[in-house]
Amino acid sequence: MQHGTADFGAEQHVPLFSARFLLVSVIAIALLALASLGINVYGRLYGAQLALAGHSDSLDVYDITIGRDALHLTANTLRFEPQRRSGAAERVDLQLHWPSMEGYSQALRLAFDDLGQAQSLLFLQVSQSTMSRDMSGRIEPIYRHLTIGPAETGPGGLQMHRFRPGTGFEGEVLLTADDGDGGQYAVRCLIPTADKLASSSDCQRDIHVGEDLSVLYRFSSRLLPEWKQIDAAVRSYVEQRTDTLTPADTAKMPARPSTKHSS
Repeated sequence: MQHGTADFGAEQHVPLFSARFLLVSVIAIALLALASLGINVYGRLYGAQLALAGHSDSLDVYDITIGRDALHLTANTLRFEPQRRSGAAERVDLQLHWPSMEGYSQALRLAFDDLGQAQSLLFLQVSQSTMSRDMSGRIEPIYRHLTIGPAETGPGGLQMHRFRPGTGFEGEVLLTADDGDGGQYAVRCLIPTADKLASSSDCQRDIHVGEDLSVLYRFSSRLLPEWKQIDAAVRSYVEQRTDTLTPADTAKMPARPSTKHSS
């Protein structure tokens, strides 16, 4: 009896959980806590990137060389992520809010993300000039021979010219006007049958800027009444951010692979 009682007392002091089990449990709980924290942090970061939808709200400035011109552009104006870096490039694509001429920001988020407000954006493609004349310079030597019939009255005091069939510009019209500085303005547009059908880039025009840059910009036909202000703003925007390089500067710039995006 005494021996049995001694055994019973010894059994009462046996721990329910071994030290090893407790250690493994603590480690497992710690790992789960770290995993939960990691998922939370990643989710926030990924959610923020997802909300940007490819845009950037960064104001970091990149020095981008195209031919003999150096452009200084902020990340939030550059449309495509691969172009957000300094160095030599064949071209860059920008998107700007009109009329503020600002890039993407949280304050302007809806204008960039909401298709219903996309008509307030300007799309610029900056590259090295490949033609000696810009669109205005091509009116007399080229476009006059491709249009037919008398000019019609267009929006914003513009004259609208229709292209002959078979010219490759079917569906487009050429809109021209005196620019007020002794020159001519020209823009090609796909005029929608109804204003509500206008897209964010159904008009396009190209101009020469800097030493050797061609700026092709697109905008909504809804903005045609503001053609003069838009043209002046686009030219000024690029000119103010462009420096002409010397041959020595150009030779120092490393080549950078081209980006194949199109606006």
